[in-house]
Amino acid sequence: MLRAIRIAIAVLIGIAAGSAVLAENAFHVWNHNPAMPASAQAIARQGAASWHAAGIAAGDGVPLKAWIFTPQQSNGAAVILLHGVADTRMGMSGHAPYLLRAGYTVLLPDSRGHGESGGSIISYGVRESGDIHRWADLMLHEPGVGRLYGLGQSMGAAILIESLAAEPRFRALVADCPFATFEEIAYDRLAQRGLASRMAAWPLIHFGVLYGRARYGIDLWKASPADSIRATHIPVLLIHGAADDNIPPRHSRTLHALNPAVTELWEVPRAGHIASLMTEPEAYRQRVLDWFSRY
Repeated sequence: MLRAIRIAIAVLIGIAAGSAVLAENAFHVWNHNPAMPASAQAIARQGAASWHAAGIAAGDGVPLKAWIFTPQQSNGAAVILLHGVADTRMGMSGHAPYLLRAGYTVLLPDSRGHGESGGSIISYGVRESGDIHRWADLMLHEPGVGRLYGLGQSMGAAILIESLAAEPRFRALVADCPFATFEEIAYDRLAQRGLASRMAAWPLIHFGVLYGRARYGIDLWKASPADSIRATHIPVLLIHGAADDNIPPRHSRTLHALNPAVTELWEVPRAGHIASLMTEPEAYRQRVLDWFSRY
């Protein structure tokens, strides 16, 4: 009996320790490589645009940094481009030129905890949703901008969807390879690391979320694009690589099924994670531009 109790205690300690390590890894995934002005100049040349640096303070005081690109001929609209985890604004730089040539003002920000932006932790949309609201305020005060759109990839796509509750001024979004909920992507991450059993993963994930609440005051269950998309009236084009083994296509299928009235889903054959633009460049650009022009 005593031996069984000791084994149970050891197992609980192991789960708690493992959960803490997993949680710390999740909160501290970032890339602080600064984007160089020469890169902004190159983007501006490709899009026949001008550019300037921009910065705002988040609601909790975290400094956030970005570039703003202004097209030669504005169509009166702006697009916020948001990168994925462990990336920077440069991860979305391939989207800026075709949007600029179509007349959109473009914001390329570094998400908190990434690039030049501050923040010691990331929260998968829990805090970043408020950051999007503040970026939206900035862009809607840019000269000549009266309409706002968003395009994000991976975590950036999820954050944009999560922001819809706090930011109703978006006309439409494009979400490329978003996750549906933090819980579901956490199960996927552990399965990718060899822990395929959801029963075995459950205590690690749930103890990890409890750790995050206690250590950082962040409830990662609130990182849920599914909750946001279920309640929104803002149109969302979901794009997902059919061969995505990082965030499986079922995440976008789930999001589409939750609110088919305002969402469309395009699964791109042969495309991996956030590789649809590279796989089908002309079709991708046209779908994005058509989606925005529709709204």
